[in-house]
Amino acid sequence: MKKITLLTLGLILAFSCSKENPNEIVEPNSEISESQKLLSVPEVNAYIEGELKQNGDVNWIKAPSTVLWSAVVHGGEVLSVGFGEKGESFSTQRSSRLNDARENIYNIIQSKEGANKSNSVISADEILNVTDVKVTSLETIKALQEADQIRYLDPIGYGFYLQEDNSNQQKSAGCSKSGQSINSGDYRVISPNARLPWNFDIHKVPQAWNYSTGAGITVGLIDTGISASQNLLGSGFNDGVSNGRFVQRFGTFIDSPWWWSNNIDGPNDKCGHGTSMASAIASPRNDDFMPVGVAYNCNLVAYRGTEDVVLNDYHERKGVSNALKALGNRGDVKIISMSIGYPWSIGNVKDAVKYAYGKGKMIIAAGGTSTSFTNWYGVIFPASMSETVAVTGIKDNGYNRCNICHDGSKIDFTIVMERAGNSSRNVPVIGFNTGTQTYVGGSSVATATTAGIAALVWARNPNMTRAQVLDKLKKAGEFYPNRNSKFGYGNIDALKAVQ
Repeated sequence: MKKITLLTLGLILAFSCSKENPNEIVEPNSEISESQKLLSVPEVNAYIEGELKQNGDVNWIKAPSTVLWSAVVHGGEVLSVGFGEKGESFSTQRSSRLNDARENIYNIIQSKEGANKSNSVISADEILNVTDVKVTSLETIKALQEADQIRYLDPIGYGFYLQEDNSNQQKSAGCSKSGQSINSGDYRVISPNARLPWNFDIHKVPQAWNYSTGAGITVGLIDTGISASQNLLGSGFNDGVSNGRFVQRFGTFIDSPWWWSNNIDGPNDKCGHGTSMASAIASPRNDDFMPVGVAYNCNLVAYRGTEDVVLNDYHERKGVSNALKALGNRGDVKIISMSIGYPWSIGNVKDAVKYAYGKGKMIIAAGGTSTSFTNWYGVIFPASMSETVAVTGIKDNGYNRCNICHDGSKIDFTIVMERAGNSSRNVPVIGFNTGTQTYVGGSSVATATTAGIAALVWARNPNMTRAQVLDKLKKAGEFYPNRNSKFGYGNIDALKAVQ
């Protein structure tokens, strides 16, 4: 599987790379002219960093053709092409104009690559206006950059940015399956015999439970799945005083080295991150001396869309896009929690976010978590989108972001989730295996906690729209009616939000 870098981003977000040596120049396909200079990975990364520092994003369609082409070749020769007019992210009934735009893409590829449609199309989405194609020629890139009805061109398989040391692979990607001892000062015991995480009192979650426990609300989670070895997120989901609810698991991540493979890897977590997020949102109010979740009576629909928290692989980006569409299509899902992301926007994920948003979903996303990226970069994607609610984590000594959390003008809310005196003491959650517990931190757990609070509010006001529920969360923010330049509306008072 791919090598994970030291850097974490977006939840605990790390950047990863594939089996290939990231500094090795991929030899061009035999069809590529020798006069076409393939840039090295460091050269492509230098362009990316310049764009991020200057613009906060990478608009690949406006990139120099050689840069985009080199990124495509290094990324498995896969190009994601969004077609249509600006903002035309999806269509339930595709017009003849859109069909013509897609066919024009195929015609360009056939003309420049000499490849027919069946050999060049990797995936043609039925809802989103995007198609993924195999591209080897610089001339193809140039022609597509000049074509009409093209919204974006993404080197969707390129995941080599900011690779660092390949040690600590699981930790750096937000992955951990090991249990931990929980400091006795980081919880208190509540009935029937559950552990209440220390930060719940700061946000007045226990008091909010007098009005709502999330019953009747379904939260969607897109992450690394849920562990098959954790009973409290399986057959024990209705343990203790949690009752009358369901948990469901699905998988959209394709665990395969072949771009065109359809081998879905299943719904079960192999990383540990998704299990932790599920716990923070919906762990039962159990009688097993285990941590409880914020909305301990809500339903949970978990999608394994990623291998880890960094969307740096074609199959992860495709997996998240498909999970968003699936959750968007479910009438019972009100909230989607995404403690995952990447430093620049990904076209097919952006389209899918807009699709789910168009279906009325409240999409809550992590503002970003990294070890060496926080000094100059703000909120990561997709939390940077206006369609999402961006959340970050802070310490318990005022508005000081957690050691590795991102902040910035696009943050909407904050959650206290880290002890100022010890960054290892953050939020207790149930572990990967039954009977174990662990800590989880970063903007990841802040996002999942906010999703749980949103479920409490929506359960209390089941007929409200997304906008009305979001308004209640804003009014319960510490800075409301103002916005802080780095922390949005600030800490949410869950009691005030549900009243």
